[in-house]
Amino acid sequence: MNDLNEKLTKYAEEFNAVLRNFSDNLKCKPQILADSLKYSLEAGGKRIRPSMMFAAGDLLHVERAELEQFALALELIHTYSLIHDDLPEMDNDDFRRGKPSNHKVFGTGNAVLAGDGLLNTAYSVLLSQCRKGDNYVTAAEFICDSAGIYGMIAGQSADLLYEQNKELSEEILGYIYENKTAKMLTAALVVPAILADGKYYSELKLFGMNFGCLFQLTDDILDVEGNFSSLGKSVGKDEEEDKCTAVKLFGLDGAKLRADILADKCLKILNGIDGDTSFFEQLVLYTLSRKS
Repeated sequence: MNDLNEKLTKYAEEFNAVLRNFSDNLKCKPQILADSLKYSLEAGGKRIRPSMMFAAGDLLHVERAELEQFALALELIHTYSLIHDDLPEMDNDDFRRGKPSNHKVFGTGNAVLAGDGLLNTAYSVLLSQCRKGDNYVTAAEFICDSAGIYGMIAGQSADLLYEQNKELSEEILGYIYENKTAKMLTAALVVPAILADGKYYSELKLFGMNFGCLFQLTDDILDVEGNFSSLGKSVGKDEEEDKCTAVKLFGLDGAKLRADILADKCLKILNGIDGDTSFFEQLVLYTLSRKS
């Protein structure tokens, strides 16, 4: 996995340069708004979504400059979702990435506004790209749909709705996984495909959905087997809040079996793509066994 770590580090460094430029030019007032935005944006993280977008761009020969603002918008949306996810009315988590959650530092009201600010700014970034042509409009629209009421927000709503629900089913769980997590990860892959005039669009979309479900499934497993020092957030909360998870539905061993099946599906999809897909193959295997 050394090769994967090197590439993830490289992609993260490239993206963090884009993010630093954004943060350095963030002049909004009052100061508490700017501070709360920067606090969560600069809290760290593996930058999986921008890295996946850059890797897909390399696979499809899309220039990095064409992807940077899409990657920025994706990370702004992801960060807003984390801020809101930690709120007392949602998952009620006091820590994120090993630091106090945004609302613990700036208060619940300011945390809501920070999340709203990041989402609105992401849409502004996407709109700026739409001036470049039809493919850019389509790419921006895909991200918006993935984040909105037909994507991540729908998944989060279902996640709340089915807390403490005794009639949990595989269909409900799949809906939550696909919308809450998989669609935004899929967007990271589909945007480069759209900008490459649709090259491997279907394959990358299918891979993204399966990988996204694998990512969420392993996250559920880590909530049982992980620890705070590795994850940077509280563990055991899914069981405490009686969340709809694979562990609840299938048991820990059953969840691990389904993770193996999803990983196998992901690898088979990659076999149908010409080019160097080693980054994604290694990412699948890393996700299957990840500890953080």
